[in-house]
Formats: sequence, structure tokens, C-alpha cells
Amino acid sequence: MTPSEPSTQQPASRRIAEELRRRIRDGEIPAGEKLPSERALAEEYGAARNTAREAVRLLAEQGLVTAKHGRGVFVREPQKLFRFGSDRYSIKNRETGLTPFRLEAQRQGKTPRIEVLYIERETPPLDVAERLGVASAEQSVVHRENHYFADDEPVQIVSTYLRWGEAQGTLLMQPKTGKDGIYGRLEDLGHVMTRVRDEISARMPTPEEARFLQLLPGVPVLEVLHTSLDQDLQPFEVSRYVHRADQTGLLYELPVE
Repeated sequence: MTPSEPSTQQPASRRIAEELRRRIRDGEIPAGEKLPSERALAEEYGAARNTAREAVRLLAEQGLVTAKHGRGVFVREPQKLFRFGSDRYSIKNRETGLTPFRLEAQRQGKTPRIEVLYIERETPPLDVAERLGVASAEQSVVHRENHYFADDEPVQIVSTYLRWGEAQGTLLMQPKTGKDGIYGRLEDLGHVMTRVRDEISARMPTPEEARFLQLLPGVPVLEVLHTSLDQDLQPFEVSRYVHRADQTGLLYELPVE
């Protein structure tokens, strides 16, 4: 397709966006390079400046370009994926002394940081109450809310729920839970993780999630509702992970039984 080639199948702005996307994909416009100005794009494709502006907006929604104030619009650098998979709770990884997030960040040469926003006794969401086996109309859980950063860039939100009757009066109520983190303290209480159940879905973010994760318009999130099962196959912890989908992949290797 040439820049001036007409199309009756789709709006001109979408046609221009698709051509620019192809040029980015093929390396004709490499990562980090500045896009031509709206005026230049309009002249190149025989379109109005408003049409060129809309094409660039479509590229931004797809996460391919980003605007830098006073400098122009640039092709985004490829983003490394944080691949949280089936081995993140394995014994061999725990022996490193690092949490799954810190280990994955280290593998990718990034500096991890975790902010504990709050630790509170709460009435659980219905889906959490069902999976944890606690009352949904009482303050039956402790909710730990954490924000995760890599090189100071926000990458995930984690909401962890534990039974109030087990967590009260223990280090599980503190930001720093000691060696091996919360799973070490839960093992102290007799819960050894033997199986996990992850329910994965994609959705659009809430306004609060989009704001914290600094998501571009149109970028979804991956939600993982994680349930830990102990040696008696009883649930003892539920966590809701919200990942920015443009930087996160999930890798699972499972035995076929």
C-alpha cells in the first residue's frame, strides 16, 4: 500500500495508522525515533491534519507511540515482560531468599520496590470469601494492599487476604513479615503450600488502577485471582494480582495427570 492509495473500506485515519504500524513493526521507523509531524504526515498521505492527528492517537491507544511534551511523538521502546509463571512459588526459588517479584525483577536487571499501602481487618469481597471459606458478611479477613514497582515504574497491584483468626497478633499484621515473607509465617501456622489455583482474566482497568499503573488509554489489565492450598488441600490465602497487560506475561508449565 502506498501513502496516497485510496481506501473505501475504512476511515483514512485508520488506514494511515495501519500503515504507520506496519512501518514500526518492520523497523522502518525504529524504537525511539520521532514520528513525522502531523503536517508532514498529512502531506505524505494526502489527508487533513485532523486525520493525521487521529491516526497518531490510534497508535498511542495501541501503546506503539508516546508523546513527550514539547518534543513530539516517539515510537515506544519494546517493553520487557514480567513472566510470572507456575514456578514462582517453587522451593528452589524460595531458597534464593527473594520473593517471586524480586526474583523476576532481578532476572530482568530491574530494581524492585514494594510499597505496603495498608494492612486492615475487613469484610472480604464475595469471591474472596467463597475461595477462602470465610464469612462474607463479617470482618473475617486481613487485607494487605501492596503496590509493586520496577525501576520506579509501577507494574502491579496485589491485594492479599488472610483469615483474621490466624493473622491477628502475628507478623502477618506487619509490613515486614520476616524470612520467606508471608508464606514463611503461614508455614509457621501449619500451612505448607502444595497446590495453587489461578483464575486469569483480562479486563479494562478501574480509574484508580489506570492512574496508579500509568496506563495509556485502551491498555487492559490482567487479573489473577490466586488461591493457595495447603497439605490438606485447604485454602489458606487468596491474592488478587492486577498486572499492566503491556508489560506482563504469564508462563505456566503443568504436569498432565
